[in-house]
Amino acid sequence: MNPKEIKNMIDFIAKTGLAEVNIETEAFKIEVKRETEQKVVSAAPAPFAAPAPSPAAPTPAPEVAKAEQKASDSSGNYIEVKSPMIGTFYRAPKPEDPPFAGVGDTIEAGDKVCIIEAMKLFNEIESEVSGKIVKVLVENASPVEYDQPLFLIDPA
Repeated sequence: MNPKEIKNMIDFIAKTGLAEVNIETEAFKIEVKRETEQKVVSAAPAPFAAPAPSPAAPTPAPEVAKAEQKASDSSGNYIEVKSPMIGTFYRAPKPEDPPFAGVGDTIEAGDKVCIIEAMKLFNEIESEVSGKIVKVLVENASPVEYDQPLFLIDPA
């Protein structure tokens, strides 16, 4: 191949949108790769920064502070089922099917709780603990990150 033919081939590949092409003959071998921009979408909510209280603002009542403390203490007793991979979270195998597990359901270790799709492979995720599902932390069909909490389980 002469340089003009190579340039024409590269231009053709660029127009088609292919990311990689390998051509090999007895006389030569050409490998063309181009980097593609990929945008990563995160489902993690943005952290909320509370405004600093002004000196004239009233302080919360002690009862409210105690209730908030009790809520945070009780959530410490829950076990998180975390995502073992990056992908898309699905609560059911098909949109019309009921979810594998929902709030209030009692599950055993080894029960399927969701599916995570990664690279067109659907991976069934099993619970490693037994207990009652207290909260589903991710919306259906949302992207999830590695080690992101998916469910809160009350082992009691």
